[in-house]
Amino acid sequence: MEPRIHQLHQPMPLPKVNKQQTSNTSSISFKDVLADARQVKLSKHAGERLQQRNIAISQAQWDRLSDKMQEAKQKGITDSLVLLPDAALLVSTKNNTVITAMNRNEASSKIFSNINGTILMDD
Repeated sequence: MEPRIHQLHQPMPLPKVNKQQTSNTSSISFKDVLADARQVKLSKHAGERLQQRNIAISQAQWDRLSDKMQEAKQKGITDSLVLLPDAALLVSTKNNTVITAMNRNEASSKIFSNINGTILMDD
């Protein structure tokens, strides 16, 4: 066995790239990707709880919640309790996801653990 490395005499061919694939991916802007990443998602559990408990959250509240979650994330908060006028939400700022939801009066009798921040949205 010879310990030398032998040179290849023929160059390796590059894989062919489909031009349609590259044009579709380039049409997505960074702004769109960033906006999608900031959008608050609902876990399946949270969606069920909102529906079961007839909790309605306005679009303005969702937008404000998204902003507040980003602000909390910048401060190092990963799991937070969000208190709205009529609801309490447990959220993961790390995943930008609402974990669960309950009525505000139902939340007053609960003890919340494994959170490291609270967001008050009383208006």
